[in-house]
Amino acid sequence: MNILIVDDDRTNLFIMAAIVRRLDDAEPVTMESPLDALEWLRGNEPDLILLDQMMPGMDGIDLLRHIRDDGRLDTVPVVMITANTAVDIRVRALDEGCNDFLTKPVVVPEVQARLRNLLALRQSRALLRDRAALLATEVERVTAALQRQGEELVGRLSHAAEYRDPETGAHIERMALYSRLIAEAAGYGAAFAQQLMKAAPMHDIGKIGIPDMILLKPGRLTPEEMTVMRQHATIGHRILADSDIPLLRLAAEIAVSHHEKFDGTGYPGGLAGTAIPLSGRIVAIADVFDALTSARPYKRPWTMEEARAFMVEDRGRHFDPALLDAFLSNWDEVCRIHRENADELPAIMPEEA
Repeated sequence: MNILIVDDDRTNLFIMAAIVRRLDDAEPVTMESPLDALEWLRGNEPDLILLDQMMPGMDGIDLLRHIRDDGRLDTVPVVMITANTAVDIRVRALDEGCNDFLTKPVVVPEVQARLRNLLALRQSRALLRDRAALLATEVERVTAALQRQGEELVGRLSHAAEYRDPETGAHIERMALYSRLIAEAAGYGAAFAQQLMKAAPMHDIGKIGIPDMILLKPGRLTPEEMTVMRQHATIGHRILADSDIPLLRLAAEIAVSHHEKFDGTGYPGGLAGTAIPLSGRIVAIADVFDALTSARPYKRPWTMEEARAFMVEDRGRHFDPALLDAFLSNWDEVCRIHRENADELPAIMPEEA
């Protein structure tokens, strides 16, 4: 342990250094000049500092003020050594962060006892700081592991849903990328946008609970079949809700809300405006746009411009106006995502296509 001693009197330095050497594992660092001490402190962190109060040029209180201004040294104990017993001097020193006082002429056993106590306190604080840092690191590790587990689970469930859903994996990829684009363009930050992209592929996970005769029907659904199909939103929410994994909770929110419409005519809750979760409002735009521009057994793919015109027409009815504007204002990026993530195999077109 290093103990810095600052005193313009060489005799006092010699005496205090001799006292410090009697302490276990303590090594004195002596400085006659406060300026030299400040220079040394720029690159070193002692375990304890002893300051003479009366020094020419810069007294002990001024030096103490400089020490406390350095964030690295704000927990280092400082002891002021003074022959001045005036109360105002002690109050000023305490206000600047002094931890203890020694009065000249010093009493060796008292100095040793005070220094041992302060060094023990310093070691205890360092131990607590190290334990806090270790705990923080462990929390980060566990949180990261939980995040990875959530992402893996989402990915596996998404792949499982692909075996039941006639929509292609490329659709899942495109709408996830569109969702991230909207979130970033609307100013919701890269972190949320990234989580949204990872959770969005789970939007239709509830379709695994829909009977094959409806889910895999090649033509349009009857009103009765559509009622059954719409249950996939609540089924998906039941599958994903109440998880301890934040990513799954976000996916549950998306599953139940991405078919809501801004004017309140959507399902399953008939929510309107900002009562619809942000994630659901974003994914609604991404999902519908990609469905329009994708080939299905019962329809041809719309052109990008046709889909854009449709989305604009439904602005404020189906889609959140601000989020749709954010999507369309990045049209070049939308086209790039559509082009670079095209379906690998063309879907079977209806005869009239």
